[in-house]
Amino acid sequence: MPDITLADMRAHFTAAVVCDALDAEGYPRQSPRVPLRPLTVPGVLIGRCKTTLWADMAHPDPRPYELELRAVDSCRPDDVLVCAASGSARSGIWGELLGTAARNRGCVGVVVDGAVRDVVRMRGMGFPAYARGTAVYDSKDRQRVIDVDIPVEIDGVTFSPGDLVIADEDGVVVVPRKAEAAVVRRAWEKVHAENEVRAAIAGGMLAAEAFAKYGVL
Repeated sequence: MPDITLADMRAHFTAAVVCDALDAEGYPRQSPRVPLRPLTVPGVLIGRCKTTLWADMAHPDPRPYELELRAVDSCRPDDVLVCAASGSARSGIWGELLGTAARNRGCVGVVVDGAVRDVVRMRGMGFPAYARGTAVYDSKDRQRVIDVDIPVEIDGVTFSPGDLVIADEDGVVVVPRKAEAAVVRRAWEKVHAENEVRAAIAGGMLAAEAFAKYGVL
């Protein structure tokens, strides 16, 4: 099988297919069971985790935005910036200006376990943003990044720097580096098997017959 690139994955993969492949490889808990919804543009977001850990605060920040700006400015092509903020809605920790700066560095989207703002403007620029919701408040003196490029957790699921991440309207899935080759290969095979099943069912085959023949559902 030829090497499967991120471009190939973007053309063929969904979060559900990759989640099924993870199940088959013995990784049954790789998608947070929290509502991380696409708030700006539809489609599938696929890239590499660039991680930030956030904390709520209740005092003036002596160095506002310091680590979040460092994280944004160090993004590389195909990065997905993952903001682990424990689901906090204290502020909108991501918005249009960070999205613009990150995209200029090659970042392809953001996943926020918390709130974002400037949704209309990010939608207008076509920047994918997944989050629990929105908040109009600025993050200054409310939330800040306390660490970057380290393993972080969202709903008990670990996102490590460089891990493959896939997000769409069904949810967000992360693939550990040690399992990536096997999971990507299995997902690729499942996508093509599903195409056969879809065609068979569309042609009149019963669902049970299709599963018995192809072993895919």
